Amino acid sequence: MDFSSVSVLCLGDVMLDRFLYGTMERISPEAPVPVLLLESRREMPGGAGNVANNIISLGGRAILVGLVGQDEAGAVLREALSQQERVVDATVRTTARPTICKTRFIAVHQQVVRADEESRVPLQPEEAEALCRAIDAQIDQVQAVVVSDYGKGVCSPAVLTHVFAMARARSIPVFVDPKTADYTQYRGATCITPNAKELALASGMPVVTEEQAELAARTVMAHADAAAILATRSEKGMMLVRRDGPVLSVPARAREVFDVSGAGDTVIATMALGVGAGMTFEQAMRVANAAAGVVVGKLGTATADIQEVLHELEEQSGPDQMPHLLPLSAACAQVQRWQAQGLKVGFTNGCFDIIHPGHVGLLAEARAACDRLVVALNTDASVNRLKGPARPVNTLESRARVMAAIRYVDAVVSFDEDTPLETIRTLMPDVLIKGADYKPEQVVGADLVVGNGGELVLATLAAGHSTTATIGRIQQS
Repeated sequence: MDFSSVSVLCLGDVMLDRFLYGTMERISPEAPVPVLLLESRREMPGGAGNVANNIISLGGRAILVGLVGQDEAGAVLREALSQQERVVDATVRTTARPTICKTRFIAVHQQVVRADEESRVPLQPEEAEALCRAIDAQIDQVQAVVVSDYGKGVCSPAVLTHVFAMARARSIPVFVDPKTADYTQYRGATCITPNAKELALASGMPVVTEEQAELAARTVMAHADAAAILATRSEKGMMLVRRDGPVLSVPARAREVFDVSGAGDTVIATMALGVGAGMTFEQAMRVANAAAGVVVGKLGTATADIQEVLHELEEQSGPDQMPHLLPLSAACAQVQRWQAQGLKVGFTNGCFDIIHPGHVGLLAEARAACDRLVVALNTDASVNRLKGPARPVNTLESRARVMAAIRYVDAVVSFDEDTPLETIRTLMPDVLIKGADYKPEQVVGADLVVGNGGELVLATLAAGHSTTATIGRIQQS
């Protein structure tokens, strides 16, 4: 999983996050409040700046567009941005408002209080014009756009309309972290990422159950004319609702949560990087779910680096030792986890009744064409229909055990139909492998895989080997 070639334009409310750490030992004699003895401080870009932080932490490149005031906080923020090699500071200087600054006072790993400095003056025409010029100067360099709307003024209708139009003209996906409940302002977005509270507010509907959340997501998706809604649901994980495609949910892994600050920034940054790098929405969502899991286990506005995310993906996958025959749903989840890690998944199928050197050669060549190989076996009933009443010689259970023991094979599933078309449609592998005795147009599912950006490989078959011939020799002996 490599995001080093992906650049993301981060547009939105840029902030300075300040963290003041100390200890509380007594109550003030002036008022019934604790006295915090300050010991250290930390300052970093927040808001849209934290999206940029997440992008570079995961190995991508961020171009940051927002407003920064001509003040002390702005100077600190610009200095922090200058220290980050893979962040392009394209922020606009303004005298119409101060730099947004959030100061958090922390004792014993807990926030005691937060003080915010900001202006609620509407975006001025000259500010909107300068932001649009900054977008125009940078958008041809990026593979994705993130709109980080904190409701502080940058994401005005004029600026949003401009960035959506510019991105649409270049077929660049736009991901929106919403603030307003009026999603018509985000018309033109590719994907909007509300949390449960934001989804309920925007839809005016309950979102407690999966069915309720899906209905609410479809409602706001229609308002925004968006292609997808990715709803983050805290301990319930994430739900991806697409205009064209089934709903997909992934659970959150149980963990100790220290701080949810910035978790939404992590999710949208990871989604933009993943889709910008060519991942499907499903793959990017699984990576985003893992990245968010890393971040909530840290204190403060944190980020996740690529190694932490890869480790979390492995933890979510469970142990490598899998049952010898997976249910299709489990195989689908495993394939998506592998793909989320940037691994190329291959698929081949057959009866594989009596394993012989020809089979082994096919499997070896298949595994060489991918990073993980899934083999689909015809069930006993399917073999019986295809090969006659005397077949299979070995039951599905026996064939699956033998297949799973072959070192080229990473997962085994079965299908009861005459062809594996529906299995292929469900798993949607990156590579489909069949023997070279087939022509491309004869390979079931090839049009699906190739149409989804995958490839078809016709493997060389070792001459002189077949199950039928083996059975014949046994009968003659």
